[in-house]
Amino acid sequence: MNTSQTIYDLIGEAKIRLLSKYFYQEVARNEDLKKLYPENLEPAEDHLFLFLLQVFGGPETYSDQRGHPPLRMRHAKWKIDADMRDHWMNAMLVALDQLHVDPKVSKAMMNYFVKAANHMINHA
Repeated sequence: MNTSQTIYDLIGEAKIRLLSKYFYQEVARNEDLKKLYPENLEPAEDHLFLFLLQVFGGPETYSDQRGHPPLRMRHAKWKIDADMRDHWMNAMLVALDQLHVDPKVSKAMMNYFVKAANHMINHA
């Protein structure tokens, strides 16, 4: 992976859209995760897509539409402990595996997700 290229440059918008789709398919299968979301997962899927697009070096549409993404603050209303983090990570790792991207890109994405998931923990 060339250090001057972003993940967005390497995998493109369509793969990031697929990642969001695959993730929410896993959310729908996981009763613990599903409790954190409204019945209609489409808006959450769209928000995740726009957020990941921006995080991985693409357009800043997320910030343009929703403002700065203070993740921890936006997730503070839900109890997120180590178990919930693990449910979220497992869903994201399943989704990431389905993308079939270069292992170096996958590792970089996974590193981001681990840091973000750990940062979301708000209950011991």
